[in-house]
Amino acid sequence: MCYNPYTLEGKAILITGAAGGIGRQVAVECSKMGASLVLTDINDSGLQETYSFLDVSKEQKHLCYRADLTNEEEIIQLVNTAPVLDGFVCNAGVMKLVLTQFFTLEEIERMHRINLIAPMLLTKYVVKSKKIKKGSSLVFTASAAGVFRVSVANGIYATTKCGIDAFMRTVALELGPKGIRANSVNPGIVETELVSSGQFTEEQCQKELKNYPLGRYGKPMDIAHAVIYLLSDASSWVTGTALKIDGGMTLS
Repeated sequence: MCYNPYTLEGKAILITGAAGGIGRQVAVECSKMGASLVLTDINDSGLQETYSFLDVSKEQKHLCYRADLTNEEEIIQLVNTAPVLDGFVCNAGVMKLVLTQFFTLEEIERMHRINLIAPMLLTKYVVKSKKIKKGSSLVFTASAAGVFRVSVANGIYATTKCGIDAFMRTVALELGPKGIRANSVNPGIVETELVSSGQFTEEQCQKELKNYPLGRYGKPMDIAHAVIYLLSDASSWVTGTALKIDGGMTLS
């Protein structure tokens, strides 16, 4: 057998926001690395499609649960139903560009509820119910936005991502003595439906691309490979780290 420090064989991993985009790619790649997965999303049809792409060559057992993570009771039910975990990836998120003078309380609350409060509550109940093993890895999808860079009309989203990074570091400090690690991935612009939903014009996309020294936007695979590193034993001495994956965008 070939030595592979990045293997996830024998590990059970929970992934939120698994119906598409980065979450789907993380799920597919983790299954290829041997993990047994618990996938969740509010989009049931997308979730089932992701499930159809998963690798089962190593006899993994994969599960899907539709859950609205803005509902605390559904988070509790998800945690109670899930097996004991070796890690999770808090990936579910929403984004909307809106100038400060025009955003509404509803928009603030929605983005905070999905991007920040849901991961905080999920972490709480996973730890409280002892559904996370010693030596496990918790990975949060944050962003370069807010944490490493600010941009016009992105105040609400950036605030949620700064918040999740601060929470991640607190969790790393609190759970370190239990051998549980917490880290985040902080992508620049990644080619997903979240970005291609019409919020950016083609002209804006081409202008922004000039800020990327590697000459392209990210792909979900780029983020998935980083998540695998953080979930695996290859990163066993890494905790409290915000891993920037931005094609060099924040260099300027």
